[in-house]
Amino acid sequence: MVVIGAGAAGMFCAAQAGQLGLRVLLLDNGKKPGRKILMSVGGRCNFTNLHVEPAAFLSQNPHFCKSALSRYTQWDFIALMQRHGIAYHEKTLGQLFCDDSAQQVVDLLLKECQQGQVTLRLRCDVGAVARQGDDFILTLPGGEIKTAALVIATGGLSMPGLGATPFGYKIAEQFGLPVIPTRAALVPVTLHKPLLDQLSVLSGIGVPALVSAQNGVSFRENLLFTHRGLSGPAILQISSFWHNGEYLTINLLPDIDLADFLAGELRDHPNQSLKNTLAKLLPRRFVEIWFTLLAIPESTLRQLTRRQQVEWVLALQQWRIQPNGTEGYRTAEVTQGGVDTRHLSSKTMECQRVPGLYFIGEVVDVIGWLGGYNFQWAWSSAWACAQALETAARGQTYPV
Repeated sequence: MVVIGAGAAGMFCAAQAGQLGLRVLLLDNGKKPGRKILMSVGGRCNFTNLHVEPAAFLSQNPHFCKSALSRYTQWDFIALMQRHGIAYHEKTLGQLFCDDSAQQVVDLLLKECQQGQVTLRLRCDVGAVARQGDDFILTLPGGEIKTAALVIATGGLSMPGLGATPFGYKIAEQFGLPVIPTRAALVPVTLHKPLLDQLSVLSGIGVPALVSAQNGVSFRENLLFTHRGLSGPAILQISSFWHNGEYLTINLLPDIDLADFLAGELRDHPNQSLKNTLAKLLPRRFVEIWFTLLAIPESTLRQLTRRQQVEWVLALQQWRIQPNGTEGYRTAEVTQGGVDTRHLSSKTMECQRVPGLYFIGEVVDVIGWLGGYNFQWAWSSAWACAQALETAARGQTYPV
């Protein structure tokens, strides 16, 4: 069998299939495997999440991910990490990170591939894929190879600097599988001028926030101001639910009843300036810019009218913005859309109309929340595929 793509899903599938007794050739167009793994979260690799469940995944076929996720869980991959002696720690919201570096996860996958006697060929571009009877013919540098089982694990379009290409989508379309339109997801949003010019001086400042999309989905995590717009976990999460032309609603003080706070401050410190009052809750630099942005005159709490208090609460806890777009695939964590899973088996990842052709990982129309969910989808879909390949290969020989 042949696996195209030596990322998280491809390496794990190749390793599992090899350990089940299959002869596996793993191909990749890059000079080293696991490039996206190495870039994950500053090189620490958020390899899974303690709270993985189907509700944390998006797809036009929302039930598709359930089978694979239930059969190879986060606990299974955690156990594999422990067997390899890799130390890890939990951050917020169940996110698990390597104590050392993402290289440990790549090394784990390479060791698993070695155990499965997987043949790895790097800097190998697949020129063409053709069907010949029950086999696939792959055109590679130096000649053609034939295989009865072909796994596409080439990922999406996110982070093109790491070698992302639309190869997997082209193969799907070649064999008659629809591809759900793709777009960047888990990605920072950009802002229109003049708002961008006014807020860009806050670049690098982060605040806790509750960010909501127009469909009612909300995420409560940190928001980060950037020189292009807004980022941080809350924005990356909501970007998967935001569409061009829509508004986002941002609560910059999600843990505070601001009306009660202002009432208490007015009672205890009536001559305190509004600016100094808000600086107790938010970074002073932000407060200064916010006053300029909303053209708020200097005043004490005593001077505030009831209407002004209400307006302030709304301005900070129901701030509505309309992004002008996202930063795109260049900085996106994942690609939303992909191979239409309604044409794949949820148990095996095999194409229903093209026996022997499988799609796993990010190339299919399944993405997860930020926080290790997408790596877990890679592990789970790869494992399910490997089990199916072994079942299909019983009593047969799949020539490489």
